[in-house]
Amino acid sequence: MRAGAEPGDAIIRVRDLVVGFGDRVILNGLSLDVMQGEILGFVGASGGGKSVLTRTILGLVPKRAGTVEVFGQNLDTLSYVQRRQLEQRWGVLFQQGALFSSLTVRQNIQFPMREYLDLSPRLMDELTIAKIEMVGLSPDVAEKAPSELSGGMIKRAALARSLALDPEILFLDEPTSGLDPIGAGEFDELIATLQQTLGLTVFMVTHDLDSLHTVCDRIAALAEGKVIAVGPIETMLASDHPWVSAYFHGKRARAAGFGTNGAR
Repeated sequence: MRAGAEPGDAIIRVRDLVVGFGDRVILNGLSLDVMQGEILGFVGASGGGKSVLTRTILGLVPKRAGTVEVFGQNLDTLSYVQRRQLEQRWGVLFQQGALFSSLTVRQNIQFPMREYLDLSPRLMDELTIAKIEMVGLSPDVAEKAPSELSGGMIKRAALARSLALDPEILFLDEPTSGLDPIGAGEFDELIATLQQTLGLTVFMVTHDLDSLHTVCDRIAALAEGKVIAVGPIETMLASDHPWVSAYFHGKRARAAGFGTNGAR
């Protein structure tokens, strides 16, 4: 483990975050800790700001107020060089994969390597194949274009790219969206295995109740621009907040096997 956090410490600390677009405030005083070594599931209504929080932490969306600390460093105080160094310590799987359509899988995975590292072409090729195999794809996928891949293969190739720099934090935005139940279950298992094998901290935006139940150590629920509940699945099931109760005890939750008493 590199310096910056110990198991059980908050590796990401968000305080009083305010983010908006025009007259609309999306996040309004949001605070959240993501602990070292956990898989945190982040849930909320569609359009409620789940992806906005991820993109704000990554610096892709400006904030109006509040602080974001990663590895104990306030992102507002970092120089350009320090920011670049920090960015090497996280990987991102965007919704739908977001692979560059004009590049092969190999070139997509090597994109962050070329951006941040000074490696020989041979070493990059070796690392690329290792990442491809790590996510359960065959080496021949390297020369394929994204258009030649199935939805599940695109997710795995994008995951391989997010792991290109051996990150400590992995941001996942709706990783099982668009996958059939079997594919989604296999992807959940892959995330859990990688988290345990590589010692990752995972911040996962998701609406998938199965993912929340099977792989997440804790869950944070977003409503009205704030985190209104956080804890393990049992905490969510016991919450009396109207949105949390509706989400975890509604028709879709019952279809997924969540009982009204919290059992599954």
